[in-house]
Amino acid sequence: MAGSGRTVARRLSERRDVEKALEQTAPGEQEGRPRRGGGGRVWQVVWGVLAAAFGALAYLAGGDHITLPGSPFGLLPKVPLALALVFATLLVERLVEAYGIHRIASPVTRYNTTRVVRLIAAVLVLGVTGAVLFSNLYTGLVSLGVISIIVGLAVQTPMTSFIGWLYILVRAPYRVGDRIQIDDATGDVIEVSYLDTTLWEFGGKYLSTDHPSGRIIKFPNSKVLNTPVFNYSWPLFPYIWNEIKLQIAYQSDLEFVARAMQEVAEEELGPKMPERVRVYRDLLARTPVDRLTVQEKPVVIFRVSDNTWLEAIVRYLVNPRRAGRVKTELLQKLLARLNRDPDRVMFPKADAR
Repeated sequence: MAGSGRTVARRLSERRDVEKALEQTAPGEQEGRPRRGGGGRVWQVVWGVLAAAFGALAYLAGGDHITLPGSPFGLLPKVPLALALVFATLLVERLVEAYGIHRIASPVTRYNTTRVVRLIAAVLVLGVTGAVLFSNLYTGLVSLGVISIIVGLAVQTPMTSFIGWLYILVRAPYRVGDRIQIDDATGDVIEVSYLDTTLWEFGGKYLSTDHPSGRIIKFPNSKVLNTPVFNYSWPLFPYIWNEIKLQIAYQSDLEFVARAMQEVAEEELGPKMPERVRVYRDLLARTPVDRLTVQEKPVVIFRVSDNTWLEAIVRYLVNPRRAGRVKTELLQKLLARLNRDPDRVMFPKADAR
C-alpha cells in the first residue's frame, strides 16, 4: 500500500498544474535544502559557458576582430558584453548558493539568505545591463533609479508588500516553519516571498480542532505592517498554555477532584512543564514586566458555570503543534480517573445538560 501511495504521489507531481502548485506552496522546503544530484552543477556549467562565450564575443567585437551589425541606437554591439556580465552574475549566485548558503545549518537562515542573495543578483543584473547598454555606470544606475520610481508609483501595493518582506526579514515577526495567526487566518508558514506569505491552514471554519484543513492561505506581506501577528512558535518560548474544562456537581469532593486532575496531568506531561516554566520565568525577569504567578505544575481551578454546575479546569503548558493530541489523550485519562469514584465526583446527567 505504501508503494502504491508513493506511485500515485509521483504521478500527480508530474502533472504540470500540480507541479506549478507545488512550486507555489513548498518553495521554502526546496530552497532550504541542499540540492542533490547534478541539477545544480548543470546550471553552473550552462551559466559559465554562456558567460565565457559572450565574453569572448564581446572581446572580439571590441578589438575589431569581428564586426557586429549596428542598430538605430547603437545598442546591439553592446549586447554581448551585457549578456556576459549577466550570465557571470548568475553563475556567481549559483556558486554562492551551492558552496556557501547550503552549508548553513539552520534551515530558516538558509531560506532567508537565499532570498537575499537572489534579490541582490536580480538588482545587479538590472544595474549591469543598464550600465553597459547606456555606456556608463552612472547613466545605468540613474536609468535604473528612474525606472524603479516609475514602477513604484504605478504599483504602490506590491511595493508596500516588498517593504513588508524587508520588515519580516529584519524584525522577524514570523519565519518559515512558524505557526501564526494574522486576522482570521491561522496556519504554518511555508513560504515568505517578496510580495506575499503562504500558510498551510490549520483549524478553520470546517474543523473544531487544530488539525490541518488541507487549504493554503496567501496574504500580502503589507498586512504585517498594520495587523497584529500572533506567533505560536516564538523561538525563545515555543509553548502555549491550554485548558480542559469539565462540568461537575456542587456536591462533588472538590479537593479530591483537584488532586486527581493534577496528578493525571502531571503524569501525562512528565517533567517537561517545570523546565519550560523556569525558562518562561527567566524571560520575564529580563523584561520590565512584573513577575507573574506562574506555576511549574498543572493547576486546577474551579469556576461557576452559566448553568447549575461547576467547571473544573486544569491548565497546563504544551507545544502548540501537539495541543490537540495532548488534550484528547489527557481528557480520556481524566475522565477514566474521575469516573472511578462516582461517589466523590458527580457529572451532569444526560437530561440535565
